[in-house]
Amino acid sequence: MRILCIDTSLGASVALWDSEAKTQVLASHSNQDSRSHAEHLSELVSEVVQEACGCALAKAGIEAVAVGRGPAPFTGLRAGLVTARTIGFALQVPVIGISSLDALARAVLDLVPPTQEVFVATDARRKEVYCAEYRADGPDDVCCLWGPEVGRPAVFANRAAKPGLIVAGAGAALYPQEFALNPGFPTEVEAAVLGRIAQTRLARKSVDELPDTISPLYLRRPDVQPPSQVK
Repeated sequence: MRILCIDTSLGASVALWDSEAKTQVLASHSNQDSRSHAEHLSELVSEVVQEACGCALAKAGIEAVAVGRGPAPFTGLRAGLVTARTIGFALQVPVIGISSLDALARAVLDLVPPTQEVFVATDARRKEVYCAEYRADGPDDVCCLWGPEVGRPAVFANRAAKPGLIVAGAGAALYPQEFALNPGFPTEVEAAVLGRIAQTRLARKSVDELPDTISPLYLRRPDVQPPSQVK
């Protein structure tokens, strides 16, 4: 199955993943400028498809689109989700949303024994982190044991200190006083990992269930709120 993978939880990351190819990641590009998601995303999609297939998007044989749904700030998620939906509509292929923390956890779980549990944290800005705890669900998916949540690192320090738990992610690296980061593990989301998870979940879900997966995970209330009363 050939899946176009898009994640904009931090900057923009795009990959073309094919389960039947010898090298499953056909091409992958990213841009870590978190202030210009929309400007770079379409360009990255074109670059990835051209490198992988040497053709236009419509002729790349894409069978599904997987998109990271956060948690992340509003602007980044909006760019990724809108792009994924637009491409899915244009190509008439299913679009499935996957938590970006799921993808990071899966990349970490690839490097540890199958019974290992991991705690992943990403930067939520405002001196906060997005975090969740996982174990493997087969070779290509994850089971979320707790979370995702957002808050001050100190709030999650005791949970992350559970004996035997692997702690990973750029959010954990920012707060060494709260998290005992395990070195040598992925710290950022790689879009290609979404392809593996997507194929597994697409096999279990009906087409009618997919729209529910592409709602964004903000975890915070928007900064701009309607007034509580007319003044």
